[in-house]
Amino acid sequence: MDHLGLHHDVSNLSAMELICLSRTDYREPPNRPVCLYKTTVQRHCLKGQWTLCPKECEKRACTEKGKCCHPQCLGSCTEPDNDKACAACQHYFHEDRCVEACPPGTYKFEGWRCITMDMCARVHLPSEVDFVIHNGECMPDCPSGFTRNETQSMFCSACDGLCDKVCESKTIDSVDAAQSLQGCTVIKGNLHINIRRGNNIASELESFMGLIQTVTGYVKIKHSHTLGSLSFLKSLRYIHGEELTEQSYAFSAVDNQNLQYLWDWSQHNLTIRAGKLFFRFNPKLCMSEIQKMWEKTSAKEKMEEDDARSNGERASCESYILKFKSNHTQSTRIKLTWERYRPPDYRDLISFIVYYKEAQFQNITEFDGQDGCGSNSWNMVDVDLPQDKSTDPGVLLSSLKPWTQYAIFVKAVTLVVEDKHILGAKSEVVYIRTNASAPSMPLDARAYANSSSSLMVKWSPPISPNGNKTLYLLRWQQQTEDHELYQHNYCSKELKIPIRISATALSDMEGETKPTKSDVGGGEKGCCPCPKTKEDLKAEAEDRSYRKVFENFLHNSIFTPRPPDRKRRDLFGVANGTLLQGASRNITGMESNITDPKLHEKEYPFSEDKVFTEFMEISNLQPFTVYRIDIHACNYEIHRCSAAAFVFSRTKPADKADDIPGTVTQERDEKGEGTVLLRWPEPHHPNGLILMYEIKYRLGTEPEKQECVSWQQYRVLRGAQLSNLPSGNYSARVRATSLAGNGSWTEPVSFYVPPPKSKNAHKKPIILFLGGTDNFKIAYLMEMNSDRLGNGVLYASVNPEYFSPFEMYVPDEWEVAREKITMCRELGQGSFGMVYEGIAKGVVKDEPETRVAIKTVNESASMRERIEFLNEASVMKEFNCHHVVRLLGVVSQGQPTLVIMELMTRGDLKSYLRSLRSKEQGSSSQSLPPLKKMIQMASEIADGMAYLNANKFVHRDLAARNCMVAEDFTVKIGDFGMTRDIYETDYYRKGGKGLLPVRWMSPESLKDGVFTTNSDVWSFGVVLWEIATLAEQPYQGMSNEQVLRFVMEGGLLDKPDNCPDMLFELMRMCWQYNPKMRPSFLEIINSIKEELEPPFREVSFFYSEENKPPDTEELDMEVQNMENVPLDPASMLAPSSQGSTGAQTQSPQPLSPAQGPGTPMGSAPTPSTSPPSSSSSASPGLVLDKHSGQVAANGPVLLLGPAFDETQPYAHMNGGRKNERALPLPQSSAC
Repeated sequence: MDHLGLHHDVSNLSAMELICLSRTDYREPPNRPVCLYKTTVQRHCLKGQWTLCPKECEKRACTEKGKCCHPQCLGSCTEPDNDKACAACQHYFHEDRCVEACPPGTYKFEGWRCITMDMCARVHLPSEVDFVIHNGECMPDCPSGFTRNETQSMFCSACDGLCDKVCESKTIDSVDAAQSLQGCTVIKGNLHINIRRGNNIASELESFMGLIQTVTGYVKIKHSHTLGSLSFLKSLRYIHGEELTEQSYAFSAVDNQNLQYLWDWSQHNLTIRAGKLFFRFNPKLCMSEIQKMWEKTSAKEKMEEDDARSNGERASCESYILKFKSNHTQSTRIKLTWERYRPPDYRDLISFIVYYKEAQFQNITEFDGQDGCGSNSWNMVDVDLPQDKSTDPGVLLSSLKPWTQYAIFVKAVTLVVEDKHILGAKSEVVYIRTNASAPSMPLDARAYANSSSSLMVKWSPPISPNGNKTLYLLRWQQQTEDHELYQHNYCSKELKIPIRISATALSDMEGETKPTKSDVGGGEKGCCPCPKTKEDLKAEAEDRSYRKVFENFLHNSIFTPRPPDRKRRDLFGVANGTLLQGASRNITGMESNITDPKLHEKEYPFSEDKVFTEFMEISNLQPFTVYRIDIHACNYEIHRCSAAAFVFSRTKPADKADDIPGTVTQERDEKGEGTVLLRWPEPHHPNGLILMYEIKYRLGTEPEKQECVSWQQYRVLRGAQLSNLPSGNYSARVRATSLAGNGSWTEPVSFYVPPPKSKNAHKKPIILFLGGTDNFKIAYLMEMNSDRLGNGVLYASVNPEYFSPFEMYVPDEWEVAREKITMCRELGQGSFGMVYEGIAKGVVKDEPETRVAIKTVNESASMRERIEFLNEASVMKEFNCHHVVRLLGVVSQGQPTLVIMELMTRGDLKSYLRSLRSKEQGSSSQSLPPLKKMIQMASEIADGMAYLNANKFVHRDLAARNCMVAEDFTVKIGDFGMTRDIYETDYYRKGGKGLLPVRWMSPESLKDGVFTTNSDVWSFGVVLWEIATLAEQPYQGMSNEQVLRFVMEGGLLDKPDNCPDMLFELMRMCWQYNPKMRPSFLEIINSIKEELEPPFREVSFFYSEENKPPDTEELDMEVQNMENVPLDPASMLAPSSQGSTGAQTQSPQPLSPAQGPGTPMGSAPTPSTSPPSSSSSASPGLVLDKHSGQVAANGPVLLLGPAFDETQPYAHMNGGRKNERALPLPQSSAC
């Protein structure tokens, strides 16, 4: 692997860089430059200059001149093969040298250098504790399982069992105080617990104090009202009593209002070596618990009656043991009944409480996980007394987990009466396991090809097996190839054979991905690559072409809807309880040929097998064929299965599978001279499908000629016809080409072509004479028409291997030097390649450095694609509007090609709107932005679109995904194509055409392919709907085909929830079915300008000098002619040059809900003060179009041209508007 060195001076490192260095296990000798591996440098460390080491250095670093460093050097060095010249050490640093291990008498320190014992003894932590030496290393303390020697504290010795950690006396009054005892095993002194408040603290106390084994003094628990038991001191074994409270007691518990349980004495042993027990004012602690402790601790001094007074007053200390009578279990439910409890006074019994929780082991007591503040790890269910006194009480526990053990007990709730003895009842803790059920889905399904007839499938077990024994049901089905593969003629030069690769081996899939070297930032290189030959360049170009075609087929497979008449597979039985039955079934060989065109509509049957392992090899498969494999996890005992995890994989190509069986035969065509028909059989089981055949033939010893026969041609004749062959002896051979590549050539077949028959010889002079006469006529006519040739039509065929020099990109004033561009991080994938955030120097006036977005083109792109990439960016050079994303520069010299764009830090509008959605799960209402904010967004988008309209551009793909949000929340029209890969599902492929954003398209665009400014206004209305719904998908619940029919039939989107009426009325105006009735973008802004922020006036196109209104005059119109008055100022041309005197201008009118665009008016509207389109010197109210040279109207005119229905469709896909340019929709290159 090549290594890259990063050179720095340590004194200049920032805090962030030092953090990065510490994360790379950095070892730095004093006063040396820093050098790191490329693979360990993090994003914030990418500063400095890279050096590419030559391959002979292998894993070693190198100097700046490319000389290999010493093996012990890490990163770089100043001299080759010198362990004293390293920038950093691979292992350890000692006496100015990099060494592999510390020499005798020294010790490793901090993982990177060697020090002596004296130096280790002088090292201290802030606590002044000496370091120790253990296992040849100087460290702050002994590792786990070791403790310091008493005689020599700098050395460690192994502990006999768990090492003791001694802590001093401590008063625990909170969980934070208990945290200081974490890991302690011995309390040297006394342990005083006084926790008066807290919630759910039992588990936390156990984690901090659960290792305490010995207390040398006394244990005192007082006023701890949050404690329900002392089980959190689960390891306490000895209380020495070296110091006693009140000179008598080694253990005391006083005034603990909720303490009702000490320890589980069947599993806990405690020894008190000196002192007595003292219990007082514990109202829920029964005397039986106190008596058990006195017996188990073997206290030497007898407990007096006065030492255990006022305990258990509020507890049911004499409890009756309830017994369960029956239980019925299901996978998620348990039904229990228990005997009826009858206290002396039946009125004292109120109800029962059933406690249950998951229990992995059968060692739980009722007090585990409880504290006095109500926190309880037990689930509780209240059970009322049955009305019938003869019926046993019971409960149905539901919503349980399958195949899970639960601990359950029941307690009677009795009435507490003052001065009355309380008799309670409860059951023992019982353990019941729920029944098994269907498992969850298997995880991480993956498959790879072992051979041409087998696939290896592996997966991970389900998270929830829901049973004791899991087996797996595998079902696999052969998939048909993409139906478009059958339709293409692969003999055409424009279409290359797609490359299809079989599934990768699992080791390859799970291996590390090597980093790709990039030359984006420039910099020096260690050596130059060898120049590629013409053959290499041609092979690379063909490979790129193959990959593009295959990618198109892949996209078509994903985005083309399934034919409606195709039968849908029914997996309901599998996903919802498949019964395992029958033996394994193997796939039989397919009798029919794979190249039958009807096979792409065929549904192959499923085969299946069962295994108990988490892998399986599927055999007897077809070569180079895609299979779908479904994996179900099933419960062996109940024969129920999970939903399927599925994976697709292709088998490897088979050797000789594409060879033509049998021999090639030849037949002479008696009717056609010099014609031979060659026939051959198809391969029986080809690799995938046969795409074409190739024939090589030669006459005698002449060089071979080659003919290509498409599969469609072969299907007609079951062979191919060779025509216009001169007479002589021929030999020919044939080979087939499949998805996997070429088969073998057949054995040559020989045939003879006889000379032409002599009966036609007398006709030769006549033919020659007629041919000479015709040639003379043709020459004369060409001479006569030579002067008019320039006005004729030139028909030129296009060679795809060449492109016009006029298409070449020519650097201009937008060119930026590559060294001024620095890339920082990836932003996402664009139409041509990756998009990065970076820093550009000097691209914006008065700004030394500017954060920018950098668009790149993929390394594998062809020269034509790179030119298209630059030419698409050149379109942006003409834009200079605050509400359109700006182009800042182009780097066309060198590779890769870069386009520098204005950085929109908040991403696209669609993602931004979705980020505003409520974070609460299940929230039914969305918090919309204020109406003023939504109107501001709409005005900014409309202003950008008005600018594009004024410059004769039609967008064709206006949507929230194509609008960008700046740092100050300004919304701008995006750079036309960035989001194709990100939101591919927003587009739909209609038939074999390109991807279309049907949910944003107007009816006329869907019907006739007409794209105008009016259709952009329709899309603008859908964007308003997206803003009001925080970027929901338009027409939810409808397929793309349903949307096509719905919109063309006049259907509209519903009003969003909580949408302001003003905003919805604006949407409805944009969705007028007749495009002429929709408002223009200038009219939209004019209708909402009063609601806009003041800065809008300063930066918008609407208020700019470029949009300055000319002198206006009122236009007298009749009501019946209003339909011919377009509302889009730039949408029509003046009918003739004479119209310049009669057509007057009119400013855009404000729109309101009361008066829409289609409302008739009795007279001309009053001119508004808002600015219409820009004027020119041609004439008042008219402008000379800069592209067509025609005169265009800036305001509404009386139009004598054709109505909307008469507009010629598909005129440049732009509705007949020849003077406008349409921004391209994302298109598949296969279309």
